[in-house]
Amino acid sequence: MTPPVALTTENLAEIGRDVPVPAYDRSQVTPGIVHLGVGGFHRAHQAMYLDRLMNDGKALDWGIRGIGVLPHDARMKEVMDAQDGLYTLVLKDPDGSREPRVIGSILDFLHAPADPDAAVEAMADPRIRIVSLTVTEGGYNIDAVTGEFVLDEPAVAADLAEGAVPRTTFGLVTEALRRRRDRGVPPFTVMSCDNVQGNGHVAHQVFVAFATAKDAELGAWIDANVRFPNCMVDRITPGTTDDDRAEVRDRFGIEDAWPVVCEPFVQWVLEDDFGLGRPPYEDAGVQVVDDVEPYELMKLRLLNASHQALCYFGYLAGYRLVHEVAQDPLFADFLLGYMEREGSPTLPPVPGIDLDAYRHELVHRFSNGEVRDTVARLCNESSDRIPKWVLPVIREQIAAGGEFHRATAVVASWARYAEGVDERGERIEVSDRIAERLVATAQRNREEPTAFIADRSLFGDLADDEAFVAEYTATLASLHAKGARATLEDVVARG
Repeated sequence: MTPPVALTTENLAEIGRDVPVPAYDRSQVTPGIVHLGVGGFHRAHQAMYLDRLMNDGKALDWGIRGIGVLPHDARMKEVMDAQDGLYTLVLKDPDGSREPRVIGSILDFLHAPADPDAAVEAMADPRIRIVSLTVTEGGYNIDAVTGEFVLDEPAVAADLAEGAVPRTTFGLVTEALRRRRDRGVPPFTVMSCDNVQGNGHVAHQVFVAFATAKDAELGAWIDANVRFPNCMVDRITPGTTDDDRAEVRDRFGIEDAWPVVCEPFVQWVLEDDFGLGRPPYEDAGVQVVDDVEPYELMKLRLLNASHQALCYFGYLAGYRLVHEVAQDPLFADFLLGYMEREGSPTLPPVPGIDLDAYRHELVHRFSNGEVRDTVARLCNESSDRIPKWVLPVIREQIAAGGEFHRATAVVASWARYAEGVDERGERIEVSDRIAERLVATAQRNREEPTAFIADRSLFGDLADDEAFVAEYTATLASLHAKGARATLEDVVARG
């Protein structure tokens, strides 16, 4: 058996005999983008789009410099350094076929905790015209109820201290913008690519709030001069496993320490609002539009909310892989019912989209057994996701006199999951930034049925709505008495 080939620039010609590799001369690519939060999704999505353009001889002055902001990003730096920024992207088709490609649009990777000044200077470089972000839904430090930036969060407060070396995303980006202003360099565009409604507006809000708290004049300058386009991004990208590494090695002959696997589907809808230009994204299949909001709401309230709808019920029912849940007719009916009767009525018209086809396509995508996305991944960081993706649907449906029992059942399933013990009595590892608080509250569910939803930092005034409370407590009681599957059967039977 031929030994696998290490993924490096030097070995691209050999790898390229069997797997597509960059068709462009990477030594001719210069940086134009800095990206904060280089994980699987960024590498399956934004970096892939740029690689497409570069393979067509375009956007060679838009190479990406990656920055990791968290301590554990040191491992990504090790891998990216060893592999010259290269990685294998593998599309997993439902029929079992694979579409591998080596992506070369990421030039290098900086670890901000190890050298904050180098990270800031990378963004202050006049060649950089866009700073993009995938820092997770919770990375914007917004209070779920007030909608305000939280200035007293410990890491933020530390960055705001006089003479502090920046450590947070807010501190690093703001310091880079300050240096550009002071040096007479026009500001870069900040492009959020996270699953946050109005992500550009939110990014504008939080960076201006941080900068203003640091330096009022700088905050005003950012508010007036920096562009923050909105966008909607979509591609199911599970975490990389050792099995994925082994498949890339054994099937394609590439020794890649951190490949990325994803579904074939990909979508990016982007507002055309850039201060220093942008790559010709539309030439790579990006929908460049004037108004992203309809597409964004469609994705958040149908795809993302449906992920929440399936994961807690699915985990409690004993499923561990997403496709197993979606292939179960009961769950498919539940998801389609939620999307059609509750999620979709809250949406404005979405230009060019057949919503019925979109809803069924989502269930088909979730059912792709080759992706092997885990239910546990979807259950992570619920306190950042439920308030953004599910609770707005409940509120709007209550206000409109529409149905909301399915979305409310999702909230109840989260509360039951957060108790930290499944229906077989086995421990559930709740992964959330406030996991300790959630679990402690959820463990009072049986004695105090409204304890979980009484947390106003998450639910606001929903606990004051009698109809919501009645639906929630009835579903929670059923989950305790009958279990997840029987409860879901009852929810679906209500139509």
